[in-house]
Formats: sequence, C-alpha cells, structure tokens
Amino acid sequence: MSNRSLALNRTARRGAPVPTAPVILRPGAKRRLLDASPSAAEPWYVNDHTLIRGHDDRWHAFGIWHPEPADPLGEDRFLHASADDLTGAPWTVHDPVLHARGEIGETHVWAPHVIAHDGRYWMFYAGGTADHTAYRMTLATSEDLFTWTPHEPVLFEDGFDARDPMVIRHGQRWYMYYTRTSAPDGGAHQVAVRSSTDLLTWSEPSVAYESTIFGTYGGPTESSFVVRAGQGWILFVCESAEYDRTLAYFSTDPLRFGDSGLLDVDLDEHCAEIVADPAGGGRTWITGGGWDRGGLTIRPLEILPDVREEELV
Repeated sequence: MSNRSLALNRTARRGAPVPTAPVILRPGAKRRLLDASPSAAEPWYVNDHTLIRGHDDRWHAFGIWHPEPADPLGEDRFLHASADDLTGAPWTVHDPVLHARGEIGETHVWAPHVIAHDGRYWMFYAGGTADHTAYRMTLATSEDLFTWTPHEPVLFEDGFDARDPMVIRHGQRWYMYYTRTSAPDGGAHQVAVRSSTDLLTWSEPSVAYESTIFGTYGGPTESSFVVRAGQGWILFVCESAEYDRTLAYFSTDPLRFGDSGLLDVDLDEHCAEIVADPAGGGRTWITGGGWDRGGLTIRPLEILPDVREEELV
C-alpha cells in the first residue's frame, strides 16, 4: 500500500463513517467500446451514458449524442445502440430517443440512467431549461427499450444545473444520486440523494457528498455512481476540472461519503459508469465517454478487499 493510501485510511479512522473493509480498485486496459459517428468525416460524441442488458439478452446503450464540437446546451436527444455482447460484438445504432420537448420548455436533455423494475424499464434524466436554478429531473418508461413514454409531471426540480441521476435499490427503498450545488443559484458542488418507495415520489434531498469547491457549471461532483463493495460502498464522481478524471470514495454508509474515504486509484475516465456483466463471468467494467473522445471506452475494473489493512491495526 502506498504512503498516500495509508494516510488516507488513517484519516478515515478519525472521521465518520469509518471504513471497516477498505477496498482496492484495479483497472485494466482500456479499449474502444462504441463509436456512433455517422462517418469519420462527421464525428459525433457520446457523453453521459448508461448501459443495460435487456430482456432480449442484448446490451443497450443510451447517452447524450451530438455532433462535434461540444454544445452542451444543444444536446437534444439520446443515442440508442445495442449489441449481442457487451465487449465483443458490433453495435447497431438505432433511432435516437427522447428528444427535448420544446413544448414544455426543455431546451436539452442530459445524462440518462436506466434500470429494470416491475417488468419494464425506467429512464431517469435531466431536462434542461432556460432556468439553470430549476432543472427538472424527469422519468420515462418503456416496455422494450425502443419506445419511451415520459412521465408527467416531472419528478422534482433542483439547481444549479441539477443533473446526472443514478438510481439504486437498498433494502426497501430506492435512492437517487445526482449532482447539484448547495444553493440553486450556485454554491458548494454536491452529490445529493433522495429516496423513494415507488420511483415516482421522491423525498427532499440530503447531501451524500459535498466538495470544498464552489461554483455553478461543471464541478467535481458530476456523473455520480454508487456501487456496493464488500461491507461498504463506493461513490464515483467525475472531476470536471480535469476532464478525463474520475475519483472514488469509500464509505460504510451509502448516504454519506467524505474526503477521508478517497481511494488511491487512477481512473482516467470522463462520465464513468460501472457495469456488471453476469453473462461475462461476473466481471465488472468501467466505461467512459465525453466531448471529442470518439464515442465510449471500456475496461475491466476489479474491486478487491484490501487485505493489507491489517498492517494499520
């Protein structure tokens, strides 16, 4: 274990929550997963994205899809592509889905996240408007991953540029993590979390992680993603000050992460997603994308218990 890791874990012991089972993240070699550009002469980027294995046994990818160069406020549709195998088969690009609905004031749509529940698919995403202090968290559902029906009304509003939802189930409740600022017009960059029992009605937010950085656009809490890891949890966030950089924080409490839990790992991904592939030997993968990145990348990610923790006792 590096001196930095030792220092971080000792710091974690002085704070709360205390990591009782620290982990090691070991990323493998990165390679291209998907380039959804119409042609080499007409490049399109895929930014914040999600991957899910459908009932048709195919993998489906959804994400922000737009011609280069970057134009975040003009991102008005989601890519939909599918493949028989997560890592080995060619991808088929389908018609885009869920265009921004100008009739209700949406100017762009960001960061889809899809889960399967109760016999259908649920896509959570941010609907951007001219008012950056009250972005809308939106839900659409589908029976087949091709035809989507937006849910009305929107789930809730938050700011500044509240976006990047990610939903998991823990116990009897669902939790939605997303990025926002401590005040709607700007402040400390945060990962907020809300809970629900039905995926439709969501609690008021609490703060799962708060950065020491203040601002409005961007920030170090983008693309939050939470996964179970042994006896604890890992929060992944995108550090937008360094475009290709994802940070990981360990905690024993899925609703509270802190800088003391920072893990010592180099993850050079933007808008990272963590994907488990039960059909691929149970392997876990990390994907990335972004502006001017030629689509999506993928590489294996081992999440291992840190047996060397006994050295600190």
